[in-house]
Amino acid sequence: MFMSTRPTDHPHRVFITGMGVISPMGNDADSHISAIRAGSTHFREIDFFDVSRQRVKTAGIADLPLDSPHFALTPHEADRMDRGTRLLLHATAQAISSAGLDAIPSGVPFVLGTSAGAMPLGEEYFKAASLASGSRRGQFSRVEHYQPQRQASTVQRALGFQGSTQIISNACASGANAIGHAFHKIRNGRSQLAIAGGYDALCQLVFAGFDTLQALAESGIPRPFDAHRDGLALGEGAAIFVMESEQSMRARGAKPIVEILGYGMSTDLHHLTQPHPEGTAAVRSMTAACKQAELQPRDIQYINSHGTGTPLNDVAEANAITEWAGADVGKISVSSTKSAIGHLLGGAGAIESAICMLALNHGHLPASLNIREVDPACRFDLVRLPREAKLDIALTNSFGFGGSNASLIFRNAN
Repeated sequence: MFMSTRPTDHPHRVFITGMGVISPMGNDADSHISAIRAGSTHFREIDFFDVSRQRVKTAGIADLPLDSPHFALTPHEADRMDRGTRLLLHATAQAISSAGLDAIPSGVPFVLGTSAGAMPLGEEYFKAASLASGSRRGQFSRVEHYQPQRQASTVQRALGFQGSTQIISNACASGANAIGHAFHKIRNGRSQLAIAGGYDALCQLVFAGFDTLQALAESGIPRPFDAHRDGLALGEGAAIFVMESEQSMRARGAKPIVEILGYGMSTDLHHLTQPHPEGTAAVRSMTAACKQAELQPRDIQYINSHGTGTPLNDVAEANAITEWAGADVGKISVSSTKSAIGHLLGGAGAIESAICMLALNHGHLPASLNIREVDPACRFDLVRLPREAKLDIALTNSFGFGGSNASLIFRNAN
């Protein structure tokens, strides 16, 4: 039995038993660990929407697989899927297969984080509505499928499962928040199994917005924690996880990937887009995750930082890590994998959680690439080249516009 309606007073241990991941690094976990070991970057010119008038013309682009699973969808429904739904479908199918779930129990929570959702359909709606002819052909379908809950239901129908759907749109913390929310459901006994993660696809409106804000690195290559960093790069992808209580996992004979130990969140209340310069709320987020995990900062061996490559974000996070870790800060390895694939917005926290899990399982630290001169605010061990390391515990940070902060802690279960 997978579902429980009554919370327990005794927290359950929560494990990841299935992972699906697609990003500019590749379409599965193996391609991601290969890219991490190689220390490769994955940026190229955007060719599926017009960037001719933008300052920056490159991003981290995922290669959508030709064999994306459609299962119960008709050919027409499959053709109608937007780019974000295709990413989500691929990652979800992969996670279910990875977990060895032949049948998904009815009522399993599906918790998703996203920022842009199906924004390309909104763009198509606007373009069609702006035409002099005033054609309404296809407009109702665009309105219907523009909604992120419709993306989720399309994936559920395609893969043959149903249950409660929860969408978290909390800027760049969305993916981490979705994992954390599902973690709390299982930990508190409200569910024995959940499917959760985050996704976002590149789209013209969001890309043009970041470019207009001059938040993008002009070279197209971000340099997180470099003293002369000049902006971020955008990327796209999805990472979905099958999450289970220990009871459910053992009853199925499933093999764990990692155990989730803690989840912390906080809000800056400082500025619409800028973090607090001292990272005070980020300190609270990491501290809360450690408190729930019953750990001290010195127990954390690796942090996959938010590390966007923007001037204000990186120094704020560096200050926060220093304040949080205190005298132990120099013993903690830190890197930002946005330097390799860009900022995946609502999907960032989920993809970076997957990268933490791969680092734990394979004993390999991913690097902050492209750095020429380390920012003096970095008091921690900034990983500039991929390297082998025996890892037991890792933390990932996700910080979003509006001051939304989330931290997740994972322990190697192998």
